[in-house]
Amino acid sequence: MELHGITKRFPGVVANSDIHITVHKGTVHALCGENGAGKSTLMKILYGMQKPDEGTITVDGVQAAFAGPADAIARGIGMVHQHFMLADNFTVLENVVLGAENLYGIGSKARKKIVEISEAYGLGVRPDVLVEDLGVADRQRVEILKVLYRGARILILDEPTAVLVPQEVDALFENLRELKAEGLTVIFISHKLGEVLSVADEITVIRRGTTVGTADPAATTSKQLAELMVGSELPSPETRDSTVTDRPMLDVAGLRLTATDPDGAIRDVLDDITFTIHQGEVLGIAGVEGNGQTELIEALMGLRDPDGGAITLDGADISHAPTRKRRERGIGYVPEDRHRHGLLLEAPLWENRILGHVTERPNSRGGLLSPRAAREDTTRIVREYDVRTPGIEVTAASLSGGNQQKLIVGREMSHAPKLLIAAHPTRGVDVGAQAQIWDQIREARREGLAVLLVSADLDELIGLSDTLRVMYRGRLVADADPATITPEELGSAMTGAATGHLEAHGTEGSDGADDAAAPAPGAPEAAETTETTEVPEPAPKAAPPKDDAR
Repeated sequence: MELHGITKRFPGVVANSDIHITVHKGTVHALCGENGAGKSTLMKILYGMQKPDEGTITVDGVQAAFAGPADAIARGIGMVHQHFMLADNFTVLENVVLGAENLYGIGSKARKKIVEISEAYGLGVRPDVLVEDLGVADRQRVEILKVLYRGARILILDEPTAVLVPQEVDALFENLRELKAEGLTVIFISHKLGEVLSVADEITVIRRGTTVGTADPAATTSKQLAELMVGSELPSPETRDSTVTDRPMLDVAGLRLTATDPDGAIRDVLDDITFTIHQGEVLGIAGVEGNGQTELIEALMGLRDPDGGAITLDGADISHAPTRKRRERGIGYVPEDRHRHGLLLEAPLWENRILGHVTERPNSRGGLLSPRAAREDTTRIVREYDVRTPGIEVTAASLSGGNQQKLIVGREMSHAPKLLIAAHPTRGVDVGAQAQIWDQIREARREGLAVLLVSADLDELIGLSDTLRVMYRGRLVADADPATITPEELGSAMTGAATGHLEAHGTEGSDGADDAAAPAPGAPEAAETTETTEVPEPAPKAAPPKDDAR
C-alpha cells in the first residue's frame, strides 16, 4: 500500500497534510504520533470511512478510491478498532458472520471456515462461545478473525495492546508473526513505544498532521522515537517520594456483590472486598479485565447496589448514597469507557465539562446553571491540559480519543476531589499527554488526594502506586510491593500464578506465598511457577448499572 500526498481538512483544522507512507507486503508497519496528530483520520481514510480532499491511495500497484468500508474490504483491507465492535449476546460465530452471510452462510460451512482460519493463525477461537463470556484478549482475537474471514490481506490494528497484560501482548505478537509468515500485512497503531520497537519492521511517525520521518526499529531507541513524536523524552510514571498520611480517606469493608447465572445459581462477583486508602495515597488494583474491577468501581460510585459491606468516605458512610451525593462529597471519576460513561459525544465540549458536576461551581451559581462560567472554565481546561481542538463549541466526537481523555481528566481534577477513582486514566493517550496526566495525579497526591487506580498499563500501576493489590475472580488475593515487583511478575499474578514478591491474602492463619494468588471458591488451581498461565474465565457479570444513577 502506498499513500501519496493525503490531505484532509475539517472546519477550523487540517487533520492530515501531505502524508506519504509506503507499507510493504508481509510486514508490520507501525504508525506513531501524539494525540491529535491525525492517525485516526488517516486510518478512517484507509478504511473508507472518510474521503481525502487530496492525494491518492495505491493497493497492490492499483490506485484505489473507497466510497465506504465495503470498498476497502473488497480490496482486502480490514480494521480492528480500539473499541471492539462485538455483540455480547451473540456467539463468536454469529459475530463473525454478521454482515458477511453471503460468504459462507451461517451454518456448518461458516463454522468450518472459522475453525480453519483460527487454526491457521493460532488464534484459538471457539465458534460457539458467547462473546460476553470472553476476556478482552479473546475478544480481540475474534475481531482479528472477523476481518480475516472477510478476506483481508492488510490489517489495521488500532491500539491493540491498550487493554492487554504482558502475557497477552506476547500472545498477540505471536499471532502477528503468524500473519506475517502467511504474507499478510499489518498496520499497527500504538502509543507504547517499547512494543512498537519490538514488533514493527518499519515505523512511520506523524506529527501535527504530517509525516515527519520513517524509522528502522533496529536502529532506533524509545527516547529517539518519543523525541520524534512530541519533541520530548519518554516520560516515566515513577513516583519516588511518599505522601501517604495516617488519615483514612476511603474505607471499604466486606463489600459483596452477587450475580445470578443463567441456570439460576447465585455467585459472588465481589467477595469480601476490604481495603483502606489514606490521604495522599495511590492504591493500585491489578487484574485481568473481567475479574471484578469494573463492578468494584461502579459499586463505589453508586452505580450498583452491593449485597453487603460498607463504604466510608472521609468518615461519612456513603454505602447507600446516590451517585450525585458521592460526587458532591468529593469523588472524582475517570471511567474506563470514555464513550459510554464519560462523554456526551454529540454535545459541545463546554457541556461535557459540566457532566457529573452540574450542581458545583463554577457550573452552577445560586442553584442555576451558568453556561458562561462553564464555557470560561472549559477554555481553561483546554489550555491547561493541552486539549487539541479548534474551539469549545465543537462536539466531543470530533476530538481524538486522547484529547477526549484529557478533557475528562481535566474536568475531574478541576473540583479538587478528596478521592479520585481513575480507571485506565492514560488509555489511548500519547507519551506527552501521559506525562501531563501523571504529573497532575502526583501533584494532587502531594496535596492530599487519595487515588484508586485501575490500569492495564502495568508500568503505570507500579510507577504511580504506593500500594498494589491483585484482584482475581472478584477477590483481592494478594499485596505487591511497587518497589520490588516487575511487570512480568505482576502480570503472572493477575492470571493466577504465584510469585515471590507477593504477600498472600488468604484465610486467617495462612502463612506464605502459597496463597498468593488463591482463587475464589470453585476457581481453577493456581499455577506453581511464574510462567504464563491460561487466563481465567471472567467473573460472572452482575446486573447492568442503574440508569438513573448515571
